[in-house]
Amino acid sequence: MSISIALHALEQGLIFGIMVLGVFLTYKILDFPDLTVDGSFTLGAAVTATIIFSGGSPLWGISLAIISGSLAGLFTGFLHTKLKLSNLLSGILTMTLLYSVNLRIMGKPNIPLLGKETILEKIAIYLPHISGNYLIPFFFLILVIIIKFALDLFLSTEIGLAIIATGDNEQMIKSLGANTDLTKIIGLSLSNALVALSGAFFAQYSGFADVNMGLGTIVSGLASVIIGISIIRTPTIFWRTIAVVIGSLLYRLIMIIALRYGYRLGFKPGDLKLISAVLVIVALAVPLIKKRIDFLTSFNLGRKDLQNNHKEV
Repeated sequence: MSISIALHALEQGLIFGIMVLGVFLTYKILDFPDLTVDGSFTLGAAVTATIIFSGGSPLWGISLAIISGSLAGLFTGFLHTKLKLSNLLSGILTMTLLYSVNLRIMGKPNIPLLGKETILEKIAIYLPHISGNYLIPFFFLILVIIIKFALDLFLSTEIGLAIIATGDNEQMIKSLGANTDLTKIIGLSLSNALVALSGAFFAQYSGFADVNMGLGTIVSGLASVIIGISIIRTPTIFWRTIAVVIGSLLYRLIMIIALRYGYRLGFKPGDLKLISAVLVIVALAVPLIKKRIDFLTSFNLGRKDLQNNHKEV
C-alpha cells in the first residue's frame, strides 16, 4: 500500500471521524438510530460552501454549519418528544425535508469551491513549516483529538450522564425525575452539530458541495462505530470514542482500497454503497458468530468432561 493511499485514508478517516463521533452519540449513547445524519451532513456542507462561494469567511461558514446542524437535530428531537413520532420516522422526515432546505440554501445542486479561500488555505498560512502532504492530516488529527476530549468531558457532566442514563434505561431515569425529552433533544442537537461540522470540512476538503453528498452517511457512520467497538471492547467512554475514530480510519482505508483496486475483482465505483452495506452486515455478524462459536466450544468441552466423568465412574 502506497503512502499516498494511507494519507488519503487518514485525511478522510479523520474528517468523517467527526461525523462518526456524532453518530456514536445517538446510536450507542442515546440508543437513538438517527437518520437525520444524511441530511445534516449535506446541510453543513451546503451552508459553508454557500458562504465561501459568496466571498464570506470559512470560519463564519463553519460556525453557521454547526448551528444549522444543531437546529436539524433539535427539529428531529421535537418531532420525537413532542409529537410522539418514532425515532426512525422523526429522522426520516427531517432528512427528507432537509433535501429541499439544502437546495434552497445552495440555489443549485452543486457549488464548486475551486479558487475560493477555504480553511485549509488559511491553515497553510499559519503552519508554513509543515509539509503540504502532512498539513491536512496534522490539522484534522489535532481537531479530532480536541473534539474527542471535549465530548468525553461533556459526557462526564451532569447533563452528559443524564444522556447516558436515558440511553441505558429511560424508564428508570424518568422515575428519578429527569426530563428525558430534554436529554434526547440535547443529544440529537449535539450529534447533528458534529455531523454538520464534518460536512463543512468535507466540502472544503473535496472542493465542492453537492446536494446528494450526504447519501449513505448514516451507513458509513454505523459501519465505523461497529468496526471500532468490535476492535476495542473497553466499555469506558474514553476508549469508546477512540474506538469509533479508529473505526472511521479503517472504514475509509477499506473503501479507498476497494475503489483503487476493486476493478481487478470486477467492482465499479457505483458498487461502493454495496461494499459499505456489506461491511455493516459483516461487522454486525462477527460478534454474533464469535459468540456462537464460543458457546459451541464450551458446550463441546462440557460434554467431553461429562463423558470423562462417566468413564471414571
